Amino acid sequence: MNPEPSPGQAAVRSSLRGALLLGIFALIGAGLVAVTWQLTHERIANNQQMYLLRNLHEILAVTEYDNTLHEDTRLVHAPALGGVDGMVTVYRARQGGMPIAVIFEATAQDGYAGAIKLLVGVYTNGEIAGVRVVAPSETPGLGDDIELSRSDWVLAFQGKSLQSPPAGQWAVKRDGGAFDQFTGATITPRAVVKAVRNALLYFRDHRDQLFAQGSSDRD
Repeated sequence: MNPEPSPGQAAVRSSLRGALLLGIFALIGAGLVAVTWQLTHERIANNQQMYLLRNLHEILAVTEYDNTLHEDTRLVHAPALGGVDGMVTVYRARQGGMPIAVIFEATAQDGYAGAIKLLVGVYTNGEIAGVRVVAPSETPGLGDDIELSRSDWVLAFQGKSLQSPPAGQWAVKRDGGAFDQFTGATITPRAVVKAVRNALLYFRDHRDQLFAQGSSDRD
């Protein structure tokens, strides 16, 4: 007969069994995560690209350019436009090899509820092609009218430039500017107007570099 294990040995064996079971469950969990990622990451990436293309096409019609817009990009160091470490992606539209417009991935850092990610399109003559909010963070009912699905406020930027309105009027009306604010909400539209103006200023000062060959201003 095998002797009965001592209480200490029984406790050790119980701990080992528990550790083994935990290890098995951890491996199963890791495997399930890996399988799920394999099955979904391509679909998620495709959905993200389609969402990006839809917003890009709302700013520039596909008939306005003949290059692959979402692949003709440049990474620029523009802290005033937000972005991680001040780096901002710029999409470049061309027709027959000639520059047509750029679209900045700008970020309004000082929205009411946090950062607001924007696409700001600018034609080569300095006029705005369009502005879209792509990642709002505003409190529902208090500033979310910057989204086109909620109101047409963002369409007011189209055709504007640093000359129209004059630089001193690139602000909301409450601050003496030309742009409407929302009832009970000034911080959010103020932040968006500032971000769009910063994009225009950057374009004015770096137009030639934006369309130069290369993918980064650090090349």
